[in-house]
Amino acid sequence: MSRNIPQVIESVIKNDLCIGCGICVFKCPNNALEMKWNRLGFLVPELNDNCDSDGNCLSVCPFNPIPDEEVKTEYEIAELFLHGNTQYHPKIGKYFNIYAGYANEYRLTSSSGGIATFIFAELLERGIVDYIFSVQEANKPGVYYEYAINSTKEELLNASKTRYFPVSLGTVLPKIRALNGKVAIVGVACFIKGIRLAQHKDSMLKEKIPFLAGIICGGVKSRFFTEYLAGKAGVKNHFEHPQFRIKDLKSTAGDYSFGCLNKTDHTEHTIKMRSVGDMWGTGMFKNNACDFCDDVTTELADISLGDAWLPPFNKDGAGTNVIVTRSEIAEKLIWDGIQENKLTIETLPPERFLASQQGSFNHRHLGLVYRIKHAQKKMQPLPPKRFGNEKLLLDFKIVQRVRMKVRLKSLEVWAKNPDVLFFDRTMKKYLKQLKLSTKVYHYRRAIARRLKKSLTR
Repeated sequence: MSRNIPQVIESVIKNDLCIGCGICVFKCPNNALEMKWNRLGFLVPELNDNCDSDGNCLSVCPFNPIPDEEVKTEYEIAELFLHGNTQYHPKIGKYFNIYAGYANEYRLTSSSGGIATFIFAELLERGIVDYIFSVQEANKPGVYYEYAINSTKEELLNASKTRYFPVSLGTVLPKIRALNGKVAIVGVACFIKGIRLAQHKDSMLKEKIPFLAGIICGGVKSRFFTEYLAGKAGVKNHFEHPQFRIKDLKSTAGDYSFGCLNKTDHTEHTIKMRSVGDMWGTGMFKNNACDFCDDVTTELADISLGDAWLPPFNKDGAGTNVIVTRSEIAEKLIWDGIQENKLTIETLPPERFLASQQGSFNHRHLGLVYRIKHAQKKMQPLPPKRFGNEKLLLDFKIVQRVRMKVRLKSLEVWAKNPDVLFFDRTMKKYLKQLKLSTKVYHYRRAIARRLKKSLTR
């Protein structure tokens, strides 16, 4: 018997644009979809039953290539959900205020400044929500982290670290109707967008989920990333309890380590991330969909949180958050925290906040131009984008092309042979090409800047 193919599989999965959020699984009216691991180490929906093809699955997809006009981009969606904001910036979105700082109680037990844990603890304590959907350690073979339902401060502390591991909201959203109370959810930009799209279609979700916390993201990594880091730390197989952001309080914020336990002898293995190389600027192990995301600052959340990668904050190994409040609830929680001496916070000018995420803006806004044209040549359908009209230098285009190659090769090489030595040896030439092309681009751009400066004197 033939079966209908869900629109999300036809339009998104087949074009390698699935981010793995799992909201389509939740919205499928006859449970025809199930999240499974694909060959490149990402969670994607697969068909497990007959599909009625009513389109619900595609309507909530953050990478839907044919969205309705009222939710065409983040601009339109923000107008539907974020009200009363006093400020706006095209790269930041709608907001009340921007800050930098940390939570005095939770800083040392968090990956960054502990603001997310503070926010969720306050939401629970004040009765604004009854549950938190956040990512915490899983007790499943090969699944190290997953979304779970928390309802106490103690449970929150177990979910207070950054996890660079694929997760899906499909593990918790199906339970939301049965929960007696309201829910707050933490997620990266694409997950937050998917939730907003689901709320737009379902008033129950809008009522049930009064608060969303957005994590400013540098890209969703494959599970291969975790396996590779464990191998670099000295555990080739059979590892557990991976930790991605182990702080060094005597060093800088960026000088953190990865660690895991050897299942065989329960020994702890750690490695400084700086010794591994650039895992973010190279795009290694990253989801392809991330290359078509132009929301750098999680514009659709009630509050956006990231790392303060700028001086003097980056000199403090304890960690500091950048904070963007976008709803009245978020703004009040921050101000009350300041007044009650629970937070050490200072106002951050927009230009400094933008500088803290400059690398991501360069890649996801400026570099988007090249990637869109590349996809269009292959007749690949894409969701509407707000950025992508700038003219690019040839050197910059070359950097983008090589980076796309590095991203894909890293996944294919590890899928072929998950061995650290083989991977490093194979990837060396591609990384060398990327380093050289980036160096040439930066060199010529510096010359152009100096020339322009001399001509304006």
